[in-house]
Amino acid sequence: MRILVVEDQRDLNRLMVKTLQKEGYAVDGCFDGEEALLHLEGAEYDGVILDVMLPKKDGYQVLGELRRRGLDLPVLFLTARDSVADRVKGLDAGADDYLVKPFDFQELLARIRAMTRKRTGSRTNQFTVGDVTVDTERRVVTKGGREIPLLAKEYAILEYMVRHKGAVLSREQMEDRIWNYQYAGSSNNIDVYLSRLRKKLEGDGGEKLIHTVRGVGWILRDPEGEGEKG
Repeated sequence: MRILVVEDQRDLNRLMVKTLQKEGYAVDGCFDGEEALLHLEGAEYDGVILDVMLPKKDGYQVLGELRRRGLDLPVLFLTARDSVADRVKGLDAGADDYLVKPFDFQELLARIRAMTRKRTGSRTNQFTVGDVTVDTERRVVTKGGREIPLLAKEYAILEYMVRHKGAVLSREQMEDRIWNYQYAGSSNNIDVYLSRLRKKLEGDGGEKLIHTVRGVGWILRDPEGEGEKG
């Protein structure tokens, strides 16, 4: 999942970016409202962490512009103001949640999980495909009850695919959601990681979960004859 962090306190911005990257998110950071809107024009995000008091355009202006553009991605407001009136103003402006500084990073992570669940219409942190379960809160993947160790990018790709189970995902969509603006890797990285994922999830001769749609991309779906789950 890809998150945009908009915070003009540079130390806090960098700390949030590093914390989210450590948790497996693809993260871009910027320091003012105008830069935030440029980022949002150039990429698709699964959520925005948006400070209220920003240079050039404040958080309310950025959020207003997002909603005028018809973008319904989740937005978590950050602010040092903790009055009820300020929280009401932020929520009425279209924010999905509101977090007061200083905050605990575990609470920040929990709120990100909650607002992204809300966007996908899910009430759970667990998703399944075949006999594979992905616990997005603990970042644990199991197959038939046995834990499967994954590299960070392998997990990120699987989480993105399982959240969009049954949908064909293009290479561009995968790269856009898994890597940030600083990504300058090989164009076949997706192929490499998907090959590793297939071996770990399907094994030799196991039921196929990840399918290639030639000329289009890939799809994650339950084995033939098994109903949709998760």
